[in-house]
Amino acid sequence: MRKMIIGLAAIAVMVPAAAQAMSVAEWLAKADALKDKGIFAVGSPDIALLGDEVKAAGAAYRAGLAKQVAAGKKPSSCPPPVGQVKISSDDIIKEFKAIPAARQKQSVAQAWATMMTRRYPCKG
Repeated sequence: MRKMIIGLAAIAVMVPAAAQAMSVAEWLAKADALKDKGIFAVGSPDIALLGDEVKAAGAAYRAGLAKQVAAGKKPSSCPPPVGQVKISSDDIIKEFKAIPAARQKQSVAQAWATMMTRRYPCKG
């Protein structure tokens, strides 16, 4: 019985994390709403939310690359070291808006990985 309760608690903790994955469409809608607010967007919690979503996508992307390398596989892309990638919020918005509407249901993490793979192919 105790194992079952622990298992259910673990699932309960995992479900909200999985449910929090933001789609590209949601991310863009929030970004557009902030842009529409202009100067009044300063201090909006959505600024941090969008930034955190991109940071989490970047961390997941880097973790995926590390897993590929640890498994002896060629990484899907070869970005510069952490802190040396220069991508502005305008770059991200442009990349995400270029995704066809039908595919904007994908998560920000998926779109980020696709963008990074395209931007930073491995040479050789």
